[in-house]
Amino acid sequence: MYDNYPDNTNAHPTASDAVAERQPSSEISRPPKVGILGGGQLGRMLLQAAANYPVETFVLENDPLCPAAHLCHHFTNGDIRNFDDVYRFGKGLDAITIEIESVNVEALEKLALEGVKVYPRPAVIKTINNKIIQKQFYQEKGIPSPHFVVTTHLQELNLHSAMLPAVHKVGMGGYDGRGVQVMRTQNDFTKGFDAPSVLEKMVDIKKEIAMMVAMDDHGKTAIYPVVEMVMDPQFNLLDYQVSPARVPETVGWKAEAIALKVVRELNSPGIFAIEMFVDKNDDVWVNETAPRVHNSGHHTIEANFSSQFDMLWRVLLGYPLGNTKAIKPSCMVNVVGADNFEGDVHYEGLAEILKIENAFVHLYGKRKTKPGRKMGHITIMSNETHELPYQANKVKQALKVQSIQVDKGEM
Repeated sequence: MYDNYPDNTNAHPTASDAVAERQPSSEISRPPKVGILGGGQLGRMLLQAAANYPVETFVLENDPLCPAAHLCHHFTNGDIRNFDDVYRFGKGLDAITIEIESVNVEALEKLALEGVKVYPRPAVIKTINNKIIQKQFYQEKGIPSPHFVVTTHLQELNLHSAMLPAVHKVGMGGYDGRGVQVMRTQNDFTKGFDAPSVLEKMVDIKKEIAMMVAMDDHGKTAIYPVVEMVMDPQFNLLDYQVSPARVPETVGWKAEAIALKVVRELNSPGIFAIEMFVDKNDDVWVNETAPRVHNSGHHTIEANFSSQFDMLWRVLLGYPLGNTKAIKPSCMVNVVGADNFEGDVHYEGLAEILKIENAFVHLYGKRKTKPGRKMGHITIMSNETHELPYQANKVKQALKVQSIQVDKGEM
């Protein structure tokens, strides 16, 4: 789906103007130089998609054995949170993007002033990086998101018992379920964070959903079909998801309108994952936004005409946005490290999974496993949407990420 959106201007370019603007210059004799901050699985899958385009790729990461290291043209060993490392890395690049929000934004701001295109814009990373600022952004822009209060110290939680049940989210540093604490009674207040945080009123959730939205340099958007997310209660991260989401059509319309509003208000080119709740009344609330490729879009590699990774390269390189339509209904299963196992990875049952003709295996190349660590994902495609959750559970039972067994008490 596409949406034409003028970027802070009253001008409405014609179709021929837009094509002329987006056509890469024939005078450029070398491929564009594009850097990625972070070399994890998202960087790895971005680079796999980059192989289809004329581009010279650069990665900054502090682990030379990271999943993306061997797939880029140029690898730099450095800290994505360090100003000097990021600034030196970005000098001379045409564009730079992120695979995680915890990067040095000040260095990106300086690079942007010097002409390097940054996706998303540094101001967006600042807004998203801090959950307090992110929540305030939703409030200021009239985007539906659960009621919240800001706390600066642990003791302040005792002043907000009327918010219960609630969720306490640390302002900076939380990721993949870390930095989040559910609070149902006042006794749970002791489990909160003694740091600037958000205390958010808990929603009576019926379903968790997400939408991926891309926006190019000219404000044109492309939106992927809404997906339904099923969370792992043990590790508090995505277990598996179904696309399209099993929600009423009216809920899908609400989610699409809200997701588009979030991206338009952020006013930055890039790709964005908007995670949302559907409550018992079928109202839709924004939970969080990720300004990058995201776990909730992994299925698009096989299940959609243009994957989220392909789409981001189109944005970075100035090509037309891709086709977001689904080829078939799909289910994506996260492959995570099993409980009680840590060390050199071993995949038990992989041969059985590879026998499934409608399953697509993606392992991230991580050499070490630990409980809850994302090690890969498997996408299943089928015309029978109602069978997908069953197939997801079948895959989960068959494939185990194991290693040297350890005593949980030692972890």
